[in-house]
Amino acid sequence: MTEEYDVEFVEREEREARFLVRGVTPGFANGIRRAMLADVPTMAIDTVRFVENSSVMFDEQLALRLGLVPLTTPPEGEFGEDETVTLSIDVEGPATAYSGDLVSSDDLVQPADENVPIIDLKDDQRLEAEADAVLDYGKDHAKHQGGVAVGYRHLQRVEVVGDLPEFEEEESRIVRGVIEDDGELVPTSEFDHDLSNRYPGKEVEIEDVPNAFVFHVETDGSFSVEELVTRAADSIESRATDLEDAVQL
Repeated sequence: MTEEYDVEFVEREEREARFLVRGVTPGFANGIRRAMLADVPTMAIDTVRFVENSSVMFDEQLALRLGLVPLTTPPEGEFGEDETVTLSIDVEGPATAYSGDLVSSDDLVQPADENVPIIDLKDDQRLEAEADAVLDYGKDHAKHQGGVAVGYRHLQRVEVVGDLPEFEEEESRIVRGVIEDDGELVPTSEFDHDLSNRYPGKEVEIEDVPNAFVFHVETDGSFSVEELVTRAADSIESRATDLEDAVQL
């Protein structure tokens, strides 16, 4: 029997979102978090061939910087893990070489941001290189982590239980994340994370809502939040199917 769960977005942008998932266990919530970080493959530069580097930075340092430039990742099935995409760069000083100067051999694999600085070149300095990007997993190297900030908290329910006693000094009560107030989802940033701002003069009780977690997810631009979450869920389903098949052997 399949257990049902609900997903509701609290804040939603292409590369950053906050959403509520109800009906999942803490273990499953952590599994989704880990899958987003480790089990969703992304494209990243793996090897670099320098034609000319007369900058003040060693080849190895520049190669590291190029490897950390986020690249857009094609839809599933477009590339295999043994395929490569070539990107080239040729910048002559005085100028700053940016990620946007990388020219890709495939339209599906491009720098996710064009303004990531790589090196500041002075007069008569030049950077010319070719690089191969590959598809790999965050569990193998951090440069392949599509989620740059992935975390979750319990959804917390707040209930007003009465007025503060007369003459009692009101104290700050700090909470972070998202609260549920009479069925309404409210980010704590809206009241500066202080319950005394939202409920002045009131006595409140706060508790964790069982099996309800608010995820905050930010991607590096490899793909959208929805794509990252969907691929993470698919990876968990795939591993569960493989385990089930193995157990039945």
